[in-house]
Amino acid sequence: MKKSPLTETVKQLRKQYGLTQEQLALKSGVGLNFVREMEQGKATVRLDKVNQVLNLFNYEMVPAPKKDKQ
Repeated sequence: MKKSPLTETVKQLRKQYGLTQEQLALKSGVGLNFVREMEQGKATVRLDKVNQVLNLFNYEMVPAPKKDKQ
């Protein structure tokens, strides 16, 4: 699976805060498999759950216009 900025950010923040994947799952209220899949770059993760995890670090993912490819 392709690594995305989201994938890298979550993994970096988790390590910065000294959390295991299991601790992150428990603290953010999502399943361990969700955290693992998100860090591995699974393309079908749910945005509401992503924001549930990001909220722990005072981040959020919001819709943004695509950048033009020129």
